[in-house]
Amino acid sequence: MNNGTKPKRLWLRWTIALVLLLLLAGAAAWTFLRVGRWLVVEDPLEPARAIVVLSGRMPERAIEAAAIYSQGYAPEVWVERPVGPGPELARMGIDYVGEEFYNQKVLIQLGVPATAIRVLDRPVLNTQDEVEQMARVLQQQDAGRVIVVTSKPHTRRVRAIWRRLVGGYPQLIVRYAREDPYDGAHWWRHTQDGLDVLREVLGLANTWAGFPLQHAAR
Repeated sequence: MNNGTKPKRLWLRWTIALVLLLLLAGAAAWTFLRVGRWLVVEDPLEPARAIVVLSGRMPERAIEAAAIYSQGYAPEVWVERPVGPGPELARMGIDYVGEEFYNQKVLIQLGVPATAIRVLDRPVLNTQDEVEQMARVLQQQDAGRVIVVTSKPHTRRVRAIWRRLVGGYPQLIVRYAREDPYDGAHWWRHTQDGLDVLREVLGLANTWAGFPLQHAAR
């Protein structure tokens, strides 16, 4: 009788292990297929102190900021100034025009008055720097809301960083650039989309963990 019980128990254990393995494989496949769309979030537009163009993915973000400005949701468009190779090139006698210069040109070309554009003073290394600078300027102006324009897969991380560093006030409205070609439903088909998903998932993990990984100043 004992000889018959052991094979039954072994069969039951293997069955349970197989079911668990299938469940894990199914969960992994579901996550793989949906993570690209999960990264994309957006808030309803409301009147705000400013529309902010985050650095990167030029000119898509500036184009979207100009479209929002044209709808009258904010009196100004702020442009972030990313850290660039200006000092190194200057030592070589080469003039460097930063990304913020071209973002301003795009905004003006699309109807935003030059007087309504403000380039934020401090050069930024990453999204964390950008959020901290925006929050500081808003608090100095006693302003309660800002519209931030970024790329589609970057929206969830921007929201997570804002909640981590700023909280609920000033209020963030995050919007993505309509011109962004990112395909969240099929992100694994394109190298750029795949890199975006990997970077954003790792960035979210770093945010949720309290920013243990930091960019080194160069």
